[in-house]
Amino acid sequence: MLLHFSPASSTSPPSPSSFTSNYFLHRLSISRPPYLEFPLKPRAHLFKSTSPPVSYSTKTKLLYPSANRADFRSYALPGFDFGSVESVLEAAGVLTAIIVVHETGHFLAAYLQGIRVSKFAVGFGPILAKFNANDVEYSIRAFPLGGFVGFPDNDPDSDIPDDDANLLKNRPILDRVIVISAGVVANIIFAYAIIFTQVLSVGLPVQEPYSGVLVPDVRPFSAASRDGLLPGDVILAINGIQLPETGPRVVSQVVDIIKKNPKRNVFLKVERGKQDFEIGVTPDEKVDGTGKIGVQLSPNIKITKLRPNNVFEAFNYAGKEFWGLTYNVLDSLKQTFMNFSQSASKVSGPVAIIAVGAEVARSTVDGLYEFAALLNLNLAVINLLPLPALDGGSLALVLLEAARGGRKLPLELEQRIMSSGIMFVLLLGLFLIVRDTLNLEFIKDLL
Repeated sequence: MLLHFSPASSTSPPSPSSFTSNYFLHRLSISRPPYLEFPLKPRAHLFKSTSPPVSYSTKTKLLYPSANRADFRSYALPGFDFGSVESVLEAAGVLTAIIVVHETGHFLAAYLQGIRVSKFAVGFGPILAKFNANDVEYSIRAFPLGGFVGFPDNDPDSDIPDDDANLLKNRPILDRVIVISAGVVANIIFAYAIIFTQVLSVGLPVQEPYSGVLVPDVRPFSAASRDGLLPGDVILAINGIQLPETGPRVVSQVVDIIKKNPKRNVFLKVERGKQDFEIGVTPDEKVDGTGKIGVQLSPNIKITKLRPNNVFEAFNYAGKEFWGLTYNVLDSLKQTFMNFSQSASKVSGPVAIIAVGAEVARSTVDGLYEFAALLNLNLAVINLLPLPALDGGSLALVLLEAARGGRKLPLELEQRIMSSGIMFVLLLGLFLIVRDTLNLEFIKDLL
């Protein structure tokens, strides 16, 4: 989440004086959530795939890096699929809760220190709904690109004296660092709370791998449906190539062969119940010339639940899972920057995140817990990057001030730095919304 000081105008983007949150999601592409292995060591669990990183930001900002992680999308589907209204609402609810938690962190850190706050917003742009309480404007705005907490420091319409000791800009460096960092801290705490709740309520999923690739779903009127593939089938071999037990490449191996053979028969050895037989499937050709058969694919694993016997075990399990997820996020971010030219095109926006979350929600409640925890951790890590329009950028400016012996950068320069970053984030967010909307399955069908 970012910090910047929001302007007086309610329709303009937040100025460099408010804390905002951005979210861009690196496209989660490839199979459904492979569940965790336990005990947890640094591993690729819920988000371990062969696809490039994923990022998301809420003007609170989330980057989904992930070089090798199995993610929440169906590998063989060409675009995003929202699915049921209920699953979309669940995913949107998760995303909104994460934004609110992040902004609440900033808000409470300021409020509890007696620092003046003028605005608390979810979204950017024109106000859709608002109310005022204790001199703070709470609002929901038109563009779902994150949220922000606004401060009256540089608001020309504010009647608060410029030398007021309770303005954020007049507080000691430590006070400002606490406010800037509080959004990230709130998301980290929320991520752990989600995992701990999962441990206590449904337990942690443990996987036992089997050979082949599972077909959880087959789209109606697709090539797979026409040629006799059914949900629940297990693909044991493709074009005579035997598939091993679940591994990082087993799903992508099937997808790669399908994509390379549009309008050419692909022979699948399928296990259905206790019978094995061959099915010939002819992939349809997509607009980019690759093949698709219209199925969801996932590793062939049996899931059992690991439940704690007491509260101490619950904390132990949740801690291991938390650190495993954190390791994945940090490792994915590293891979993102090391392979930026390949991963940049995979960045996605809120539409893609909700589509991914909706698919996870339809799949399993375990996946939804993991999805929410990972979004929180991604948001926390990305917002610490020292970039304009992110919390890390605001933190860098404060630390630079400390290094200069308490001398601030000229206000105009600081505002230009932050405003340029915010404008870039907003433009990128709008571009991603349009692009990801055009990539939705039902939109692609219409086109």
